[in-house]
Amino acid sequence: MKSAKNELELIKKYEEKGYTESYRVENTNLVANTEKTKYTPKDVKIVAEHRFEGMSNPSDMSILYVIETKDTKGTLVASYGAKANLEIAAFFKEIPKENISEDKNIFM
Repeated sequence: MKSAKNELELIKKYEEKGYTESYRVENTNLVANTEKTKYTPKDVKIVAEHRFEGMSNPSDMSILYVIETKDTKGTLVASYGAKANLEIAAFFKEIPKENISEDKNIFM
């Protein structure tokens, strides 16, 4: 797969592979936006993550998490670096190491 230029381009490719849910972090839980199901860090597997820098401003940094739970597959985009959302960062820090894939992405 050639490199994606932005998050949206890559999200569309993951959606084609069945990663259709989007998530948010709320009150120390990952929440599936469609189903409203809540997950704790131990319920979440990080399949892949991709980092992006802003085209016009390299300090605009984001990370795309590709996520699986027992009943959903999807993505979450978060800022990182100086503009990071601390609630999201704290949640992802609590995910057990064995739930984080070493693969860069599922297309390799």
